[in-house]
Amino acid sequence: MTSLPLSVVIVARNEAANLRRCLASVHPWAAEIVVALNDTTDDSAEIAAGFGARVHTLSWQGYRDTKNAAIALASQPWALCLDADEEVSAALHADIAAFLSHPDLEAFAGARFPRKVWFIDRWITHGDWYPDYNLRLMRRGRARWGGDPFVHEKVICEGPVATLRGDLHHYSFPSLASHVAKINLFADLFVRQQQEKGRRFSLAVAVFRPFWRFFRAYVLKRGFLDGYPGFYIASATAFGTLVRYSRLWEEERKTEPSHPCAPAQGHIRM
Repeated sequence: MTSLPLSVVIVARNEAANLRRCLASVHPWAAEIVVALNDTTDDSAEIAAGFGARVHTLSWQGYRDTKNAAIALASQPWALCLDADEEVSAALHADIAAFLSHPDLEAFAGARFPRKVWFIDRWITHGDWYPDYNLRLMRRGRARWGGDPFVHEKVICEGPVATLRGDLHHYSFPSLASHVAKINLFADLFVRQQQEKGRRFSLAVAVFRPFWRFFRAYVLKRGFLDGYPGFYIASATAFGTLVRYSRLWEEERKTEPSHPCAPAQGHIRM
């Protein structure tokens, strides 16, 4: 299989369970694979080396800055940024190959494509989770990771961006428990983000936004077509939104408890 002039760049921490699938989907055709590990204690490094990847260790600087540091380790003109729990489908590989051979390639700074999540027993193809376009293919020197340093980082390109049709497969939540566990993790990042921006809790937003997130995902984006998983995803998204704003409310109001049962000054015990 002909190698494509790109570096696959993966940032991971203890992702041995997912990394092999991700690497297998790109190893036959990527000119270079760069795996940047941080605080890793499993055998991710050995797995990556087995696929011929260049393995590096990076300190964690937040999603945005760590990903930029990883891209700086690449050598090819194009970089395809992946998470360890993602997989390039055959259709997406074909689209990337066609894009990189396009006669007007020099005009583009990046390319985006849809990401499709496997959840419990099916691919999710509606609601907030699909098509979930991600800009992950970028021309080095004309694109970088920008946005918020805590969460919701995004690629910023200096030039036009193409849209490909093939799906990037995402195996983000192997179980309901793993999905629920991330609600509080993202709430932590949300609170830090809001505090950094100087934003305060709003009761109107905390009450309205969860209802809107459910309605948008389940009705407007037809999440109901994904069966019960579609209902769960819309409900969990609404609940996660409520948790994030409630955590912000909590952080602004936390105080030390008073001690009403303490004896008053001058009171004589018998």
